[in-house]
Amino acid sequence: MTVCVTGLGAATCLGLSYKDLWAGLCSGKSGISRITSFDPSSFKCQIAGQIPDFSIRDYVPKSVRKTTKLMSRDIEIAIIAANEAFKDAGLKTKAFDDEQSITINPKRSAIILGANSISCDLLEISPSIAKGVVDGKFDIRKWGTDSIETVTPLWLLKYLPNMLACHIGIIHDLQGPSNTITCAESAGLLAIGEAYQIIARGDAELALAGGGESKVNPIVHMRQSLLKRANDDSNDNPTEACRPFDQNAKGCIFGEAAGCVVLEDLDRAKNHNAKIYAQIAGIGQSCSINTKYEALEPDGKGVQYAIEAALADAKIKPEQIDLIIPHGTGVVADDIAEATGIRNALGTVGEKIPVFPTKSMVSNSGSGAGAVDFIVACCAINDGIIPAAKNCTTVNKECKLNIVKEQIKKKINYVLCTAYTYGGQTAAVILKNEN
Repeated sequence: MTVCVTGLGAATCLGLSYKDLWAGLCSGKSGISRITSFDPSSFKCQIAGQIPDFSIRDYVPKSVRKTTKLMSRDIEIAIIAANEAFKDAGLKTKAFDDEQSITINPKRSAIILGANSISCDLLEISPSIAKGVVDGKFDIRKWGTDSIETVTPLWLLKYLPNMLACHIGIIHDLQGPSNTITCAESAGLLAIGEAYQIIARGDAELALAGGGESKVNPIVHMRQSLLKRANDDSNDNPTEACRPFDQNAKGCIFGEAAGCVVLEDLDRAKNHNAKIYAQIAGIGQSCSINTKYEALEPDGKGVQYAIEAALADAKIKPEQIDLIIPHGTGVVADDIAEATGIRNALGTVGEKIPVFPTKSMVSNSGSGAGAVDFIVACCAINDGIIPAAKNCTTVNKECKLNIVKEQIKKKINYVLCTAYTYGGQTAAVILKNEN
């Protein structure tokens, strides 16, 4: 069964729509700036990719607005992306119309999203933590007797990873298969891959898939700094800070984003005259854990295996790929490892295929990253454009990839997207031009 993409939705540091995302990338715009959501002055890295201001009440039906009190930032941005994806697909769900006008079958509609452990709001939890302090130190026993009484019983519902899919499923009345993938930066692509399989085997006719995460949070920033993954040397020049595959790369810049896509069985899509951005031709995934947990293994075997599996699933040869959108974080060792995996999987053509890394402009949004790249791939196929990469002036000699220096206009038949996470999980998806 053929599965195609009929709707796109995104919320990124370049704007609150996928059109803002695509326009920004095509113009070489970076959305990375100094952090404003909290005071970053005590952190070495003080910049991030932040989504523009919004009110979540503008994106949910009146009937569920009370539930916004139980929504973390991750949930909110995923809702924005999901709304746009359904509207872009020309579908009417419970969120937009009365029951007589709904154009989806809720029981045959799946939702598979990537999410991560959601860091709590420190201002929200700090009074409770303070009650657990004895003689200047936190006492877990006092937390269990005094502090816990000050925490609302529903507090945890804001921070469970499955709440992204839960809220969106309720808003749009998606009653089919539901799952949450918690594989950090690989989660978005893995979620899309699972949704593709659900439709392909006939367990649903439509799916909302993707991922979302906000890493603009003091706890996340502290964690990434301790792991030595964040660039702490470019606070005065944020738009030039993230340099995937560049010889002067100094680390990753983290941010927030959500990307959602509507996937449909091809026959269903044609029956309602949907705009078809692309077909999913093949998927691949692997797990290759490095003994150094926080880094990709140097030989990039996980990336290689995932790409090889996707090629086999798509039944195409490496030379048929017209564009690669890699994970590309700007962490030097990881970029070299990913590039090695790409070249080993694709052979000699791996050094010739155009490569367009996005994180130099949209930052690393964790569970949202792969979905954002997937959306970029759909836009590239639809418009026949490969934007110029930003901040890769001189390609690291150990990467040996064909990073796009100037915008290319051509028909794009196949695009390969890759993703990996520091836990060893990798993913690859190949998209095919429908036309």
